[in-house]
Amino acid sequence: MPSFLPQRLTPDEMKADTSTTFNICIVEDDPWYGQLLQYQLSLNPDYEVSLYNSGKEFFDAVRKQPDVVTIDYSLPDIDGEKLLQKLRELYPELPVIVISAQNKIATAVELLKLGATDYLVKDEYTKQLLWNAVQRIRENAGLRQKVQRLEKQLADKYNFTTLLKGNSPAMQATFALMERAAQTPVNVSINGETGTGKELVAKAIHMNSERQKGPFVALNMAAIPAELVESELFGHEKGAFTGAHSRKIGKFEEAHNGTLFLDEIGELPLSIQAKLLRVLQERELQRVGGSEKIRLNVRLVTATHKNLAEEVKKGTFREDLYYRVIGLPIVLPSLRERSTDIILLAKHFLDEFCRDYRKASITLAPAAHDKLLRYDYPGNVRELKTAIELAAVLSDGQQVQPADIVFAPSARQEGLFGEEKTLREHTRTIVRHYLDKYQNNVPLVAQRLDIGRSTIYKMIQDGEL
Repeated sequence: MPSFLPQRLTPDEMKADTSTTFNICIVEDDPWYGQLLQYQLSLNPDYEVSLYNSGKEFFDAVRKQPDVVTIDYSLPDIDGEKLLQKLRELYPELPVIVISAQNKIATAVELLKLGATDYLVKDEYTKQLLWNAVQRIRENAGLRQKVQRLEKQLADKYNFTTLLKGNSPAMQATFALMERAAQTPVNVSINGETGTGKELVAKAIHMNSERQKGPFVALNMAAIPAELVESELFGHEKGAFTGAHSRKIGKFEEAHNGTLFLDEIGELPLSIQAKLLRVLQERELQRVGGSEKIRLNVRLVTATHKNLAEEVKKGTFREDLYYRVIGLPIVLPSLRERSTDIILLAKHFLDEFCRDYRKASITLAPAAHDKLLRYDYPGNVRELKTAIELAAVLSDGQQVQPADIVFAPSARQEGLFGEEKTLREHTRTIVRHYLDKYQNNVPLVAQRLDIGRSTIYKMIQDGEL
């Protein structure tokens, strides 16, 4: 290898020009022919074309990666094959066009194998062929940059801390679990109240995992009639049952090589739970009415607002299936458990609304902060977002005032106050609700309700709970 060839360049030295100029280097020992090619390419005002008479001159002058290089196969100081190999070593992605007086097919094939982008023979058509080749390379580079931008935007969109806003300790712990879930292939179960963002979490885990290029398929079990669940999950063959006029691909097959998200899995009928268990164990299925065994490569993410362990005790959820789907459990905190995030989220939703609807910036008045912090949020983040969007619509000025913030009555509130009860009866209802929520953890319930443990123990002893 000639001694003038440089060592591998540093990342800064290899950094491509970020301007719109397309940098082309021509390495050609025939001055007249090199100037002819330079003039031809310079007809495009976006092209910056540099001419070098030898490999040494090129390597001495060029300190950053050009967009494309053309090389003469027969240079005085280095042959085309060695020069191409060195360019491939220094700039693995650099397009290189070899221009040669040789029209030997074997030479062209060998150079293309070594990584040349194109091989042109010197004749009366070379100028036009070179023009076309450079144009194709530039178009492909533009497409690659566009794909890279889109991939970055997608990665940013599904970044955990971008997708789910929150600085509270509860959310930081959730982010850590999501990161772990994205890095491992095990099944994931997400538990949380309605409105906490279970599907967002499932999709974020998928988009940050090695399956991100595969499909993400979501299915809410609570929204499907019991008689159609099996067909939705596993598909069916034509004629499998009345109304099956054609073959249907189920959600498991749709999610092959990707992720299947089953929301509200606690609503899955017992009769289907056994079939789901078999599919998860054997990693294959048979469509309803079919005999063909279809192999699957699917990661399962499930979610529910129910306590599946309690459902197992009640006999409404199979214990063997429970241990199959539980995998890595993530419990999403309610908004009540992350109150320090309420104002952060409210400001985020307000900015998002103004941006989407091209409205002037709106802020929250201090008194509006107080109103937001005093509310209980039975609908969690979803309810907060709805309230903020409505407040932005109702606001007359540049600030959201307390009067602009309206919370719709929730089903939980109506259930609590929908009938007249004594204070003692309301107390029993509230304490029982929290005992169910926290798996009969009396110390935790006492802390949440700010009452003495002895009060709860006495209510249990007296048979009131």
